[in-house]
Order: sequence, then structure tokens, then C-alpha cells
Amino acid sequence: MLVTFPIALVVATLGADLMWWLLGDPFFARVGLWTSGWGFVLGVIAGLAGTAELLSGPGIRRRPESWTHAVAAMMLLSVIGANWGLRLFDPQAAILPWGMMLSLGGLVFVGLAGWQGGKLVFEHQMGVMIAEEKDEPEAEDRPDLPGVARDPAR
Repeated sequence: MLVTFPIALVVATLGADLMWWLLGDPFFARVGLWTSGWGFVLGVIAGLAGTAELLSGPGIRRRPESWTHAVAAMMLLSVIGANWGLRLFDPQAAILPWGMMLSLGGLVFVGLAGWQGGKLVFEHQMGVMIAEEKDEPEAEDRPDLPGVARDPAR
């Protein structure tokens, strides 16, 4: 699951922006710079893995959700890349208004991409390995335990 870190870092960037806005501490501007930068880098890595999965499996390409997930993820990468690039030279001056707007936009695209990705996993079982279920063991396979009835209805 490569997507967990970029998601967390996008949320952390918005949190750092809000803390800078409330407290005015330059520490939070630096936190926003680092979280947006690492969110972008790790998002690119997750995007490469997702693109390889999209292009390698014919079953996933037939689902409209996979394409909307891919578009939302690319838009998310664009937004967090722009957010990081905006902060590179002066992290404090970049926060209001555009840094905060890009952080909010990143959160919107995280929600959209996550919704479509969740539909792929939970509704269509894409990327899910399902183990074979074992049947209830036969009566002769069960160990004899003193004081335990073999019939569960008793």
C-alpha cells in the first residue's frame, strides 16, 4: 500500500498550513514545505505503481472507476506538486492564499481518488487476493476432548 504516505502527507500539509495561520510560527511553514515535498515524491512512486497495475491487467482497464481513479490521482499529483513548488523559495509567503487553497484542493482530490479506489477494491475486488475458505473439519478430524459434545446443538 504505497498510497498511505502521500495521503497522510497531504493531510499533514493542510494541518501545517492551519497551524501556521493560527500561530504564525515559521516552524509550521517548514513543516508544510517538507510534507508537501515528500507527499509529491511518494505520490509519484505510488502513481508509477498504479500506472503499471492499470496497464498490465485487462480486467482493470474495463472498469470506468479505474480511469476516474487514475485521473483523480494525476490531478492530485499536479496539485501537490504545485503546492510544493510554490513553497520552495519562501515557505511562509506561499501559504496565504495559494498554499492554503492548494492544500484544500489536494484534500478534495484525495477524497475523490480514494472514493474511486475504494470502489475498485471493495466493489470489484481489484487488487485483492482471496484465499480459499476451508470447510468445517469433519468429526473424525476433531480431537476428542473430555466433556465436550461432538454435536454443537447439545
